[in-house]
Amino acid sequence: MGLFKRKMDPIDEHARMLNAEIAAMQAKIDKLVASMASTKAQPHVRSTTLPAGKPVAAHGSSAGQEPVFELVDHQRIANPAEAANTPAHYNDLGLRKFDLPAVWQHIVRLFRRPPPANPQLINFLAAGSLQGLRPLRYEKRVARNRVIGLVIVLVLVLWGILHQVFKSH
Repeated sequence: MGLFKRKMDPIDEHARMLNAEIAAMQAKIDKLVASMASTKAQPHVRSTTLPAGKPVAAHGSSAGQEPVFELVDHQRIANPAEAANTPAHYNDLGLRKFDLPAVWQHIVRLFRRPPPANPQLINFLAAGSLQGLRPLRYEKRVARNRVIGLVIVLVLVLWGILHQVFKSH
């Protein structure tokens, strides 16, 4: 009779099985790490680029050398908008002067769309050269006609409402 037995939760049972698998995998990893530590660190094959008698580490290996860093020209990387911070842009009190062209460019940049991430895909969509997709100009025409139709329906409904209101007065 299973009336007074508690049912096993399937999630707990699954978690117990997964923990057992994790423990088995961890034991296997520890065993492999121990076996790798006991083997030699030397490669088992000889390099064909070096003469036969010379070991790999003795012939110019970069294992013990410090890394070599190259100088980077940060002027090229810097944002050109940041390059406009010259002393001529500040007044005697150290406050930035009002720069009308920069303000205008900022306003224009706010209303301009960002460039597309994939312009070639945009060209394919516009031309309709992707198989199974309608050209973008067709989709634009359908959307434009739909808006024009909705505006006409709205004007007719408003005209009917106004006609009824003024007819009753």
